[in-house]
Amino acid sequence: MIQEQLAFLPEFLSDYRPFPPAKERTAWQGLPLRAKQRFLQAGEAALQTPIAPLPLSLWLDFTHTGRRTPWETAYFSRRARLCALVSAECVEHEGRFLDAIADTVWALCEESAWQLPAHNSYIRDTPQLPLPDTTRPIVDLFAAETGALLALARYLLPDELDTAAPGTTVRMEQELNTRILTPYFSSHFWWMGNGAEPMCNWTSWCTQNVLLTVFLLPTTQQQRNAAVKQAAYSLDCFLKDYGADGCCNEGAQYYRHAGLTLWGCLEILSNVAPQAFSPLFHEPKIKNIAEYICNVHVEGPYYLNFGDCSPLAGRCGAREYRFGQAVGSDALQALAAADFRADADPDHLQNPDGSTHINLWYRLTTAFAEEEMMTYSAAPRHHLTVWYPSVGVYAARQGSWVLGAKFGSNGDSHNHNDTGSITVYKDGRPFLIDIGVESYTKKTFSPQRYEIWTMQSAWHNLPTFDGVQQLPGAEYAAREVCTAENSITGELAGAYPPIPELTTYRRSVSVSEQGITLRDETDYPGTVELTLLTEQQPVPAADGFAVGTLGGIRFDPGAATAAVTAVPITDPRLRTAWPETIYKITLHFQKMLNLELY
Repeated sequence: MIQEQLAFLPEFLSDYRPFPPAKERTAWQGLPLRAKQRFLQAGEAALQTPIAPLPLSLWLDFTHTGRRTPWETAYFSRRARLCALVSAECVEHEGRFLDAIADTVWALCEESAWQLPAHNSYIRDTPQLPLPDTTRPIVDLFAAETGALLALARYLLPDELDTAAPGTTVRMEQELNTRILTPYFSSHFWWMGNGAEPMCNWTSWCTQNVLLTVFLLPTTQQQRNAAVKQAAYSLDCFLKDYGADGCCNEGAQYYRHAGLTLWGCLEILSNVAPQAFSPLFHEPKIKNIAEYICNVHVEGPYYLNFGDCSPLAGRCGAREYRFGQAVGSDALQALAAADFRADADPDHLQNPDGSTHINLWYRLTTAFAEEEMMTYSAAPRHHLTVWYPSVGVYAARQGSWVLGAKFGSNGDSHNHNDTGSITVYKDGRPFLIDIGVESYTKKTFSPQRYEIWTMQSAWHNLPTFDGVQQLPGAEYAAREVCTAENSITGELAGAYPPIPELTTYRRSVSVSEQGITLRDETDYPGTVELTLLTEQQPVPAADGFAVGTLGGIRFDPGAATAAVTAVPITDPRLRTAWPETIYKITLHFQKMLNLELY
């Protein structure tokens, strides 16, 4: 799709100018007062915050323990500091922040490596090397982010930086050439694509930030042409793994790094070569990728989640709004504008995943779109039923109820063994939940991934057969899936390894204005252990459980025995979405069980 457009490339590829340089004062002075105040406040806070040290011991902490947080916290804080300082200087433009900007730029240029310790390998899915090789820079997600950040800072404040610290821009260009451009043009990193090899959010995310670096710097036409051709190939490799329906198999949270960075790539490409790349925004598949986030939105901050995704997948904002504009989606623009107006942290300074608050391009895109989003009047709306056959994701809503179901396979990127699991919301609040993922460690993306409890089917709303759980892989999948306006049915036995005498486990789920009905039927001769997870505490009742303030779960007490276990939540990443205790309902039954959520 993308490579076909190379036939229409112009002879000259222009600079990318997403915003005017800081010395062009009219546009900066015209920003909304709220945005300018936000930038100045963050910049003044950054002036009071020392540059975080990155000693060797922090890198080795990951090597020895597998912990990612100590290094990444310091690493991201440096980049967040630079974002805040540059934004503030662009707004004020009196030189107050320049010395601190130069200090921070210098600190980034002095780092031995820009890749994370967790990404320090040259071959996909191989163990990380103990230390970085400074002669062979790796372009990973955050080396590419660092490149884009420095390139944009240099573009916005070139003369100002060289006045404050002569030679700063030359040093920046040298490091960007050594760490981003030369490796990109002379090496092959797995995320760049290789035929049929599966890609993920890395492809569009890294490509976006490399394109920013290339087209914000004074690069040659030869470099620009090479970057565009490589980007087109990489993006086609990325798009091949999407169905025509546009479903993101990594979930709503990763849409921000996948679908939205695809928009970022196309935004840059269509600006530097409009005739070649602007028509891509009219492709139905691109529009479907854009609108995915609308279709898995529940209400307020909540999204239907699966895999590593959190139910609090992050507020929409300027990038979704611009994507909606580009593809002609009123629904996406409405969701993005409403979400932005409801967001107390539009620059994502408190974002725990360390990716949006360090991107200066995102922050400034927000500021320059702020006035439009504040005045956009259409209200968000949802489809009553959505079915994504490419991934097996189903969503349906009736009255105060929203049902989400994952009836695909266990072969997705960021997969959990969750085929057939459901999530339920009532009145915009979680009823049956998917926990998500704990803080990333070395183990998270290793052969030991499925030893982690949150990845296992026994910790989803699914059955277990005498201790036997689902296995990972595309071959472990739901079969015979049928969907209707308010219901989904599928055969789940194939998501488990061969189990003696188990040939069928059929699940049917439907939603009405009165509630959710779940029916599980099996020929398994033993006792099935069915898990249901709730945020609010279930209290035993005559016909099942009352679940907090939401309602209840009703079943025939003669058909199942039931127990409730309190599950403490201590991990910081999980605590961003859940209280300190959630609850696991365990139901034991034979042959058939009917549940009603009311």
